[in-house]
Amino acid sequence: MRVLLVEDDDGVAGALTESLRARGHAVHHVARGADALTRHRDAELVLLDLGLPDIDGLDVLRKIRQVSPVPVVVLTARGDERSVVRGLRLGADDYLAKPVRLAELLARMDAVLRRAAGGGTRGGDVVLVGDVEIDLAARRVHVGGREVPLTTKEFDVLAVLAARPGTAVSRQQVLDEVWGDAYLAVSRSLDVHVTQLRAKLDRPGLLSTIRGFGYRLGA
Repeated sequence: MRVLLVEDDDGVAGALTESLRARGHAVHHVARGADALTRHRDAELVLLDLGLPDIDGLDVLRKIRQVSPVPVVVLTARGDERSVVRGLRLGADDYLAKPVRLAELLARMDAVLRRAAGGGTRGGDVVLVGDVEIDLAARRVHVGGREVPLTTKEFDVLAVLAARPGTAVSRQQVLDEVWGDAYLAVSRSLDVHVTQLRAKLDRPGLLSTIRGFGYRLGA
């Protein structure tokens, strides 16, 4: 995979570059946002730090998104909700807070690329996440081979997330797709349905909450 690493810390960049190359990735490193804006066209995936010396990383992300669908994973020391939510809303495919664990980074990169390729865990109308099988057409869910009965609304919520496995989906998007324009009145109802889904599926970590933004199904 051709990876563009946008990172101004030479130590961090060197370690990531060495690790990624050892796993077969072709890595090109730049330290400035301006360079990222000219080199992203050659990459299959961009790893983007937000704290750059010339242009804020969120501005770099916004400008890339105006001209390219290239997958972007944000690497940031900014752990605050506002930066994370802004990054996702500006079009980041995923984010990781520093210090980055290599195994998690590689898994997130793979997941992002699968989604970008239109493949991944989906097979027609069936979505597989670990041992959880979600049949969107038949509206049936199996966990470890056992069917798990869901209410209509529980399945509807799960289906919105399953249509985008591994992707951060905003609360508003879930509410709009399941309940329509009345999302303000039923926001608490969404919380209840997500809690019930977690209990019924009984797979810790399967359905994660992104504070201040929404939810993600799978890695």
